[in-house]
Amino acid sequence: MRRLTIYPAIDLKDGACVRLQRGDMERATIYSADPGAQAQAWQRAGFNRLHVVDLNGAFAGKPVNEAAVRAILASTSVPVQLGGGIRDLAGIATWLDAGVSRVILGSAAAKNPSLVRDACREFPGRIAVGIDARDGYVATEGWSETSSMPAIELGLRFEDVGVTAIIYTDIGRDGMLSGLNLDQTVALANRLSTPIIASGGVGCLEDMAALKAAAEGTGIEGVVVGRALYDGRLDPADALALFAAPSG
Repeated sequence: MRRLTIYPAIDLKDGACVRLQRGDMERATIYSADPGAQAQAWQRAGFNRLHVVDLNGAFAGKPVNEAAVRAILASTSVPVQLGGGIRDLAGIATWLDAGVSRVILGSAAAKNPSLVRDACREFPGRIAVGIDARDGYVATEGWSETSSMPAIELGLRFEDVGVTAIIYTDIGRDGMLSGLNLDQTVALANRLSTPIIASGGVGCLEDMAALKAAAEGTGIEGVVVGRALYDGRLDPADALALFAAPSG
């Protein structure tokens, strides 16, 4: 089994690093006013990828925390995947040119599937899709709207178009430290050939161990972790060692 990748989350609201509970912008905890320094801290801790989201941008439909994202890119040498408010090819090109490793299309993927196909052709290997689900159905616009489309249906739309990964987030668990929705994540991974990155709910090392066990033989390739790292409930060294150790 390939080693799972841990993606520390840097969620940006009004220029600061925050964590939300269930996607509610009114329930934001500020963890750092210096996103660049936070990115450096995660790199020093041993993480080799970062997951960055412009929360204001997700609601506004356009980039809002540009200065904070650029500070992160200037402060770290690890690959950064970025989502939030990116809605067209020009916006994708701007961020890739700025140094982002891959762009995550979320609301745009649900509402404009042709953009994903065009982006994958234009920027091969550098486009991911974010599927954010509430009770199994796709949510968009910063999670403020829930559609009638099952998450699995959206994932199937992008098979064989060149998407590098799907970040699957269970909104009901995000920021709640209650454990990942392994059933839905594994079901999605078993239906799709696109690699899946789990997100939403990691609260402790036991949750990471459960994911590692559940991921064997599936297309799950990594996990996004936020509040548990910021709160100190999950020690970076322990998490990295767990995923580095052989299974079994």
